[in-house]
Amino acid sequence: MRVITGIARGRKLKTLEGEEVRPTTDMVKEAIFSIIQFDIEGSVILDLFCGSGQLGIEALSRGAKYCRFVDKSQASAECARENIAACGFKDECGITVSDSLDFLRGVRMTFDIALLDPPYRNGLIEKAMPLLEGKMSDRGIVVCEHEKGLVLPDEFGRLKKSKTYRYGKIEVTVYRVPLPNEEEE
Repeated sequence: MRVITGIARGRKLKTLEGEEVRPTTDMVKEAIFSIIQFDIEGSVILDLFCGSGQLGIEALSRGAKYCRFVDKSQASAECARENIAACGFKDECGITVSDSLDFLRGVRMTFDIALLDPPYRNGLIEKAMPLLEGKMSDRGIVVCEHEKGLVLPDEFGRLKKSKTYRYGKIEVTVYRVPLPNEEEE
């Protein structure tokens, strides 16, 4: 696992071992960041279910202003902390060890981009999205990585499904807060 591009390009990232761990492949990560590439610069990112932190770190490497990393696993948070330090991003982020749904219920921040890569087949995206919707900025984008075949609703409040992309056994569904001139369409 490595940082693909930006100021931390090429840095190797640690990951946890085990059957519960499913790091995003470089192919899927590259695809995700191609989709949101023009929205990253200066944005505030949420890496929910962060694991090793690779998605948030990639966003910081590409010019995001700040990233909040959230995972309920202390071991994942520690792995993310080590990766963040190795890439030199300690001052541009915060790490929260918490159940993701509890975090969303309590957080007062607003995010421009949220990256969700939860454990598969637990319904966590469907539970998180209604809580996340009110935490997104007016230019908000939510990227959900999930198992192939999961059909997510067309909208969660003001978050509207933009597109679903397929990469083998993995799908990525993107939601956006429509711009005011897009809402009438």
